[in-house]
Amino acid sequence: MNWKAVFGVFLMVCGITLGLYVGVWLCLIGGIINIIEQFQAEHINAFIMALNIAKVMLSAMLGWVTLLILFLPGLDLVKKS
Repeated sequence: MNWKAVFGVFLMVCGITLGLYVGVWLCLIGGIINIIEQFQAEHINAFIMALNIAKVMLSAMLGWVTLLILFLPGLDLVKKS
């Protein structure tokens, strides 16, 4: 059994999982929930509102970047083994 290939596949699976988690859950859903909470608050904080809008707008890019950080080294390990 080639451990480089196994570790490469592990990195690829972790990259996909972490990319989905960051892109969908943390940025998209978390940003929308925080925007709703800001509208329900007594005082709206403009900085937090802008930060959450940016999180929602950049959620796809942040998910892809997170995926690629782990997926590409894993793919390289699989190809070299």
